Amino acid sequence: MPSSSDPLLARADGMAGEGDDDVAVAAADHRGRPASRASTGRWRSALFIIAVEIAERFSFYGVSANLISYLTGPLGEGLAKAASAINLWNGVAQLLPLLGAALADSWLGRYRTILLASLLYILGLAMLALSTLLSSGSHKCGTAGNTPCPPPSGLQMAAFYTSLYMVALAQGGHKPCVQAFGADQFDETDPKEAVSRSSFFNWWYFGICAGTAVTLVFLSYVQDNIGWGLGFGIPCVVMAFALAVFLLGTRTYRYYVSVGKQRSLFARAGEAFAAWRSSRRKPSSPLAAPQSSARVDEEEQKVVISNADLIEEAKIVLRLFPIWATCLIYAVAFSQSSTFFTKQAATLDRSVGHGLQVPPAALQTFISVTIVVLMPLYDRALVPLARRYTGLSSGITMLQRIGAGMVLSLVSMAVAALVETRRLRVAADAGLTDLPNVPVPMSLWWMVPQYVLFGAADVFTMVGLQEFFYDQVPDKMRSLGLSLYLSIFGIGSFISSGLVSGIDRATSARGHSWFSNNLNRGHLDYFYWLIAGLSALELLVYVSFAVIFKYKKKTSAIATTAD
Repeated sequence: MPSSSDPLLARADGMAGEGDDDVAVAAADHRGRPASRASTGRWRSALFIIAVEIAERFSFYGVSANLISYLTGPLGEGLAKAASAINLWNGVAQLLPLLGAALADSWLGRYRTILLASLLYILGLAMLALSTLLSSGSHKCGTAGNTPCPPPSGLQMAAFYTSLYMVALAQGGHKPCVQAFGADQFDETDPKEAVSRSSFFNWWYFGICAGTAVTLVFLSYVQDNIGWGLGFGIPCVVMAFALAVFLLGTRTYRYYVSVGKQRSLFARAGEAFAAWRSSRRKPSSPLAAPQSSARVDEEEQKVVISNADLIEEAKIVLRLFPIWATCLIYAVAFSQSSTFFTKQAATLDRSVGHGLQVPPAALQTFISVTIVVLMPLYDRALVPLARRYTGLSSGITMLQRIGAGMVLSLVSMAVAALVETRRLRVAADAGLTDLPNVPVPMSLWWMVPQYVLFGAADVFTMVGLQEFFYDQVPDKMRSLGLSLYLSIFGIGSFISSGLVSGIDRATSARGHSWFSNNLNRGHLDYFYWLIAGLSALELLVYVSFAVIFKYKKKTSAIATTAD
């Protein structure tokens, strides 16, 4: 084992084929010198990065968690339209990391991408806070028991959506790079650091969920009771603070740079396609057919040989597609917690103590609290127990962990459907079917179990997906791997948006939309049962692919151990 004072060695790519001999990934310090194990990386550096991610999640959820209330309140949009708009925005926000990862892996590097994304974040959040000043209505208008909001001006809508999508673009650069950059602080070829890196993914998610819990309670109260301008302005200040913290750790980070020839997957794919097109376009005459054919064959062979590494990378990424595709319905279920769940909670009796009203979005705190409670139990109790029987350092495989969370997600949607059925019955019995602004005499605590089950599902599936897509792609494509994980939730949000829009049109044509602005006339329970049924089908297909999946070999770690 190398000593703690030794510089880090250049590590192989982890998927190298015959064409990859001239590419290695070397660890350097902030001045470009070989990084020392003693003075760079490990938990000291990772804690800076975890702190930055906690602040970024605070800012992002400070905008997204209660967005349904802002759209249906001050902006005056209908429930179905608002939910579709949020799902569309979430979808874009979760797909943009593909672009951010490509820029980071092939051009800017993760550190610079995080810096630029943070600056864009601050600008977008500042514009979002300023856009609320263009409203002519009260911050409480449009909520239960208050006057309707006046129609927003075209300038306010343009400013709001421009700034909102700037936040999505900033997240696209920030999200895939921060986690990969944090995991890079642990050398997978060192046995002790390899164990720490596995724990990093658990504690990473623990940290951001602890921060999110504070966000959901604090900011949702500020937005509902003080003002949306302040509610959107606080995340801007927090993001500026996060950038300062990130810069403080600059001297301690490990920066992985490519040594030798390296081009991005997209660049090499483009070059290979251009070369193939060029060879096909070359003219040939019948008299010279044999020679021309031979030249074309030789050129095609050169293209294949020169892009052998591209073929290997493509194979590794494509083999992940069945797992990626069979997690999409999980993402559809996940997107309901910040839209319809919140609107459900707004119709219930939310009083606690003497006159205190729990903000509807604050119930999402139970997802984060559940994760904060269960993550240490998973890492310190379940993993060691499972390790005794499986012999795996992680206790269970990544795909087993993902599947367990998918089961819990299915149960959560079934519970949500049962709770909504009861809410509709209580509203009808109380004569409130046509009185949507009167709270239903049913405690909001009835909704807690579905949030807790979602949190338990996240402990398994969310962290499992992060580790799976980081671990199973080539080393130099790990930002792209994490962006593939995020794209599951982007596509899932698009699917959810399409389902809501399609079902709303179909059921409205029959007289009563499932997503009526008056939820007492709607049928969210039917929608939840639909998602539960789709989740069951998805789980069956997922298991069939998971049992035959073969994990990537840890070639670099094996080679180091052998030496």
